[in-house]
Amino acid sequence: MVSSIDRELKWTNKAETEDNDDQVKLLVSAWDNLLLNNEDFLKKLEMNKSDVPNAPHLENCELISRVRERLDTRIANQTFPTWISGGDEENYPLTRIVQSEIWTHQHPLDCKNETVKFLVADWETLSIYGSGAQITAMTGLLAIAINENRVLVANYYNRADHDGCKGSSRGSWSCYFLPETSEACRKHAFAVARKREAWESGIVTGKQNYSSKVIWGGPIPKLWGKPWNYMKPTTDINGSLISRHRKMDRRWWRAQAVRYLMRFQTEYTCGLMNAARNTAFGKEAAEIVISAGDWRKDKKKKIRTEIEEQVWSNHKPWIPRPILSVHVRMGDKACEMRVAALEEYMRLADRIKDRFPELNKIWLSTEMKEVVDKSKDYGQWRFYYTEVVRQVGNKSMAEYEASLGRETSTNYPLVNFLMASEADFFVGALGSTWCFLIDGMRNTGGKVMSGYLSVNKDRFW
Repeated sequence: MVSSIDRELKWTNKAETEDNDDQVKLLVSAWDNLLLNNEDFLKKLEMNKSDVPNAPHLENCELISRVRERLDTRIANQTFPTWISGGDEENYPLTRIVQSEIWTHQHPLDCKNETVKFLVADWETLSIYGSGAQITAMTGLLAIAINENRVLVANYYNRADHDGCKGSSRGSWSCYFLPETSEACRKHAFAVARKREAWESGIVTGKQNYSSKVIWGGPIPKLWGKPWNYMKPTTDINGSLISRHRKMDRRWWRAQAVRYLMRFQTEYTCGLMNAARNTAFGKEAAEIVISAGDWRKDKKKKIRTEIEEQVWSNHKPWIPRPILSVHVRMGDKACEMRVAALEEYMRLADRIKDRFPELNKIWLSTEMKEVVDKSKDYGQWRFYYTEVVRQVGNKSMAEYEASLGRETSTNYPLVNFLMASEADFFVGALGSTWCFLIDGMRNTGGKVMSGYLSVNKDRFW
């Protein structure tokens, strides 16, 4: 299901021009109305759902969510992790092993066994913490849980406390991604946490049991040795590859933890992504479909076969490639890092284009209106970005998010984050936590060798 937010958020690209192809417009509209479950649109055209051709850029969210839930359930002879793309050499060292073992740690065979201990914690809720900071704090709590042999149970997530998240998913990370542990473990952990003796005996701990220093910068799990000592240098700053810095272990761990926490999207998030892709890429997808023939005349009865359900459904949705992710962080971040104008980011983009001349598409994410306005000066590039109200001036991120409302200020950054992580190349500012997390998704998403070009250093270099 697609929430009302999807109709408020408009997605566009800079190169969009007046399109006189009625067939393309009609097909994009048909897909859009299918996403919104608006069957009246098709009835007016004397069409059924089955008459609309498959959209290469969209997922069947109901089907894919069932598949993901099954893959996230402990069954005999299960092979993990199905959420990792690429081989070992295309990811951070030991990514496949680590992801599998985090999942096993977080999904005990018997949560009610008296030896199982828990760390129950809310997400950070203070307005000074942006989405990136909240996720980073949870990666620290996951590290503590693994070090102390506890199951992490994440409780209240304030950014999901809105009308788009229905039922039990309201106020929960599980609105957007499959939860960090099983439902049985969650229920048992909450039941145990209601008993004073469980806290006194240490069966349950919470954030109050640990200092901020330990949560944000404590020791990372050493179960897998020191794989960060042999990570490939693929980050470029000022024309040089950065091979070492003070917190290589933290960089490796946060990438692993974020990949685990975001391993599977829910049906709700799938719907958000479909809406984004249809508005951003729908016209190009429709042109591809129409090039194969007149879809309105070819009304053969479509029968879904086993290969469609069990094999092809696992293919990632189409997006125009190659595409470059550019995240421009400015605004109040100037108090923490050197901020750069769009021109610096585009110089790095041009360096990539010099090597890969077929690259001319950019997924642009930023909170600043001036950045979107300036992107229009780069006619050789095709920009895709969200048409959401952006900052003018240097108001705080907390003020900006408050002005958008909780649903919008949560949904559009997460969609941008996921779109960015699917890119082929990356430019950003690693002094930004958000860029740092995107880089982590790159390095556990089969894209180590895509490289990352940064306009500045993170605080540990």
